[in-house]
Amino acid sequence: MAKKFSEMHNIPYYECDVTKQLAVPSIMKIAISVSEHQSDSVGVTDDFIHSFGLGWIITQHDIYINRLPKEGDKIKVTTLAESYNKYFCYRRFWLHDEEGNELVSVLTTFCLMDLEQRKIASVQEEIMAPFHSEHIKKIKRNDAILPINAPTDEREYRVRYLDIDTNRHVNNSVYLEWLLDTVGYERLTSHSIQRILINFNKEVRYGDVVQSRYELNTETPDISRHVIMNDDIVCAEANVYWK
Repeated sequence: MAKKFSEMHNIPYYECDVTKQLAVPSIMKIAISVSEHQSDSVGVTDDFIHSFGLGWIITQHDIYINRLPKEGDKIKVTTLAESYNKYFCYRRFWLHDEEGNELVSVLTTFCLMDLEQRKIASVQEEIMAPFHSEHIKKIKRNDAILPINAPTDEREYRVRYLDIDTNRHVNNSVYLEWLLDTVGYERLTSHSIQRILINFNKEVRYGDVVQSRYELNTETPDISRHVIMNDDIVCAEANVYWK
């Protein structure tokens, strides 16, 4: 049975936004860092993964937010490498406050990418064995993402050197920055995010120029619909649930 791995984390000001709450992209930076620490602790280091010619990539986040912690808060970050099948690995994350109240929960889907072919590779048993994850055959299906019909706004971003990670493509947290930036200051400071469902469809690399589009549809006024485009290629799509 897979075991949980936890670390305590003190939230500094630079992980927060203008409201002094933990910025949403920071949630995933912290979470992924803790999962890397677990991997290192069981010997599944980056060097070990690279020895197979592979690297981890993320294909989906499903983020639920009960309450965002604030600057100076001490939180407990927990992760569990829950299960895997031939191509997908499912990892859960939780953030709790010092009283044990659940602040955030996340289900993230990982894949292994062939670093030379830039294609998804099958999951190696040697990589997953140290986590004691459940081997399943079923592919987990999350809620469908509502598509954009008529964009409310669009902004363009050029990929900078600091946007890319060790896989030499845009880090997944940057996509969250792009889609949230598009909705603007007023909504971000007057509304709270309850959930973000985001799919990563195609990698974006250094020097690319992407378009972040969003739509507020009268049929679903509490859900903003998002897409990240690179020319005519859909690189990511997301729904953000607001209150």
